[in-house]
Amino acid sequence: MLKNNLLQSLTICIIAIFSLSACAQEHQKNEDLLKMNTTILQRTVLLNNQLAIVPVSGLDKKTIASVSLGFGFQPVSDSLLNKYSKITSFSSAGYEPAADLFKLEDDLKYFNTVIISISDRETTNAKYINFISSVSKNKTVIVALYGDQTALVAFDAVKAPIIWSQQKSAEAAALIPQLIFGGIAAENKLTTAVSGKYTIGSGFSTVANRLKYTLPEDAGVNSDNLREIDNITAEAINAHAAPGMVVLVAKDGKVIFNKAYGSHTYGGVPDKITDIFDLASVTKITATTPMVMRLTEENKLNLDTNIGAYIALARTTAMNNIPVREVMLHQAGFIPYIPFQDSVKPTDHSSDSSAAYPTKVADGYFIRKDYFRDVMWPRMLNAPIRTRGKYVYSDISMYVMREIVEHISGEKLNAYTEENFYAPLGMQTAGFLPRNRFSKDQIIPTEQDTYFRKTLLVGFVHDQGAALAGGVSGHAGLFASSNDMAIMYQMLLNKGTYGGQQYFKPETVTTFTSKQSNVSRRGLGFDRWDPDLAKKYPSASASPQTFGHTGYTGTAVWVDPSRGLVYVFLSNRVNPGVTDKLVKMGIRSRIQEVINSAIDKGL
Repeated sequence: MLKNNLLQSLTICIIAIFSLSACAQEHQKNEDLLKMNTTILQRTVLLNNQLAIVPVSGLDKKTIASVSLGFGFQPVSDSLLNKYSKITSFSSAGYEPAADLFKLEDDLKYFNTVIISISDRETTNAKYINFISSVSKNKTVIVALYGDQTALVAFDAVKAPIIWSQQKSAEAAALIPQLIFGGIAAENKLTTAVSGKYTIGSGFSTVANRLKYTLPEDAGVNSDNLREIDNITAEAINAHAAPGMVVLVAKDGKVIFNKAYGSHTYGGVPDKITDIFDLASVTKITATTPMVMRLTEENKLNLDTNIGAYIALARTTAMNNIPVREVMLHQAGFIPYIPFQDSVKPTDHSSDSSAAYPTKVADGYFIRKDYFRDVMWPRMLNAPIRTRGKYVYSDISMYVMREIVEHISGEKLNAYTEENFYAPLGMQTAGFLPRNRFSKDQIIPTEQDTYFRKTLLVGFVHDQGAALAGGVSGHAGLFASSNDMAIMYQMLLNKGTYGGQQYFKPETVTTFTSKQSNVSRRGLGFDRWDPDLAKKYPSASASPQTFGHTGYTGTAVWVDPSRGLVYVFLSNRVNPGVTDKLVKMGIRSRIQEVINSAIDKGL
């Protein structure tokens, strides 16, 4: 019993360290751990990778199972595997006696990729080797072998890739999954012969092409210099600027800090780093703008073509002759927003769903069929154009862009982004309408809406216009976790490449994220560093290359290429009601200052 408790405690500790959800570790302890990890990786070899199965690619085509064949650190391994793709866990411990391994194999029938973890002492068990050989016949199998090198002899007849690590420990179990998915490169060869197959010099090399999950010191940052983040978030929560928040920092392709603070609601369930937040206007650059970028690359969308060329209904309105470029720069002259919720009539909504009221706006609130087409869209099309040529931030811009990209592609915004970006990138939570995919307890509540929907909003977009449009809009409606945001913006920091796949040409990323306006700081869709440092936007020390966006619900993502930085801040500052304390206290920018300073100081 004592041994089991110690193992459980160690497993939790290692998961916390590699999830970076614990407090920033002390600098010297981190240095020691990194030395240990370096030693582990020096004694880790990738074998049988002739078909380049490792690192795993094509995540949108993969259904992945993780199987433990008597491996004691599977929770650690699975925690890391799940950062890259959705993993379903199985353990041979639940399938004893030996004959039940046939049932385990049958339970894997819905998976096309199986990652099998096994320790050296279990390789003498013929039923396990037979199981691996059998599963390998019709599925992609990757074996993670932990322990003495001589155990490789048992795999002489196995053609599947094998990652052998001399260590069989929680630390090794946190590293090998990253090698499987490309967070860490394979570099080593066998230094002694094991068999006729596994000879001296055997081994394959790979290139790291996804995020690595590690400690600040691994990216040249002293963890002690990040501790102030804890103080700033505590100050925010104590002042009721937001009930909870999640902060993520990636440096040079390495996630070095990811921590949850506070709770879903004041006094409620503690926040977790895997929680899903309403991104609000960060939707603009995480959904709509990438779709614009892709269609522009494909020469299907021309930024200098007028709105009327793409939207027939706009041809008889003042929008007709406005170029798409001006829309993306917020210089089209649109008014900032229209308070659609103020004009909803009692006959426009119902407490029950029906053919006449099919669109769910919140729990117990359904809007009538075609409300967007009949009411909202005509109001936007006929809204006055007042400030054309000037920078006036407008949500209407991204309503318009959604109409344009859906017209060109023939696909809905939510379907297109999932198919072309989120699924292949391995983003598991990012998307619209999260209540269709996740339980309420995984989603951070936003406002206790007392004037429109009369309920606590959980998984329904906070923005009223986006809600009335059915939860999918160009300016708001996207939900995601911090890890998904890190993946998306690391891809953009990489100039369009991630996981060995190119999503954009480098010049496309450069164009859209660079200053493109003579009258504002804006890029195309993207917000940027403001040259007036008195505004401290997004923070006083942010470099001129910095791009990203903020969201009304208390979210932000900023990429600083000069520092190799991706900074993600997620909160629900509108819970239980809207407050501007997060902004007035400068919480997001102060945290960014701590991060910038820590990077600049180094070790």
